Amino acid sequence: MDGQITEMQEIASEEIRIGLLETYIKQFPENALRFGLKVLLAVIVFVIGVQLIRLVRRIVCRSLKRGNADVGVVQFLDSFIKAALYIVLVFMIATQFGLDAAGTAALLGSAGVAIGLAVQGSLSNFAGGVLILLIKPFKVGDYIKADGNGHEGTVREIQLFYTKLATPDNYVVIIPNGTLANSCMINMSALEERKLDIAVSISYRDDIRAAREAILQVFREDPAVLAEREQAVLVQELADSGVKLCARCWTANGDYWDCRWRVTEQIKYALDEAGVTIPYPQMDVHVDRPEEK
Repeated sequence: MDGQITEMQEIASEEIRIGLLETYIKQFPENALRFGLKVLLAVIVFVIGVQLIRLVRRIVCRSLKRGNADVGVVQFLDSFIKAALYIVLVFMIATQFGLDAAGTAALLGSAGVAIGLAVQGSLSNFAGGVLILLIKPFKVGDYIKADGNGHEGTVREIQLFYTKLATPDNYVVIIPNGTLANSCMINMSALEERKLDIAVSISYRDDIRAAREAILQVFREDPAVLAEREQAVLVQELADSGVKLCARCWTANGDYWDCRWRVTEQIKYALDEAGVTIPYPQMDVHVDRPEEK
């Protein structure tokens, strides 16, 4: 009797499975069509959303530029708006596939702490970027030197998490904003004028006054050297191989490198014409011979 009941139950279960399979097969075209429409709608929403995001970014950037906002502020806000709007777009598309908005928001809220701990370095860089835009220790176009790692160059972009520098050798250096905000940084473009110090060595046999006059004449003739600022040639050190001089003048910040290279070359020519020699490292060796008996 028990065997007959078990057999009947197995037959009933098999019939149920067959019925479910038949129902699934019958509903498959409708379900596939419904899913395909959702995918098509998601693609349309994504394409339209991308265009709207570009439009919003363009409008915001134009508005900021009309308000004479700093280039770094424009770049930073553009990156922030782009990231935020793409997150919203993906969230909207996900809800089209049955994702519960309220449940997702609660899940994101509960996972916020864990995510924050996992990406605390990126959050630090983001906070550093905000701090840079608020305090404005530098702006796009400034020449800066990060004292902590020795990297230096012209600021090209200030993004959400990183700042891009272009070095004089035309390399691109990417520095985290957190590093720039929490370490010493030298802004060489903050002031309009910059002091130019050039180290020059002359022989002990040469006249310091003649070398000084030759160098000062170079300063007076160079168009980039500021005539109203200090021009001096100072004795810096009485070194082993010669007298070290410090040739000092001032130039506009934008002319610094061209002026430095040009003046350094002209000083060499001027010292040659004045008969002043630049010494090589040398050492005097005295040999004591024992007296012959």
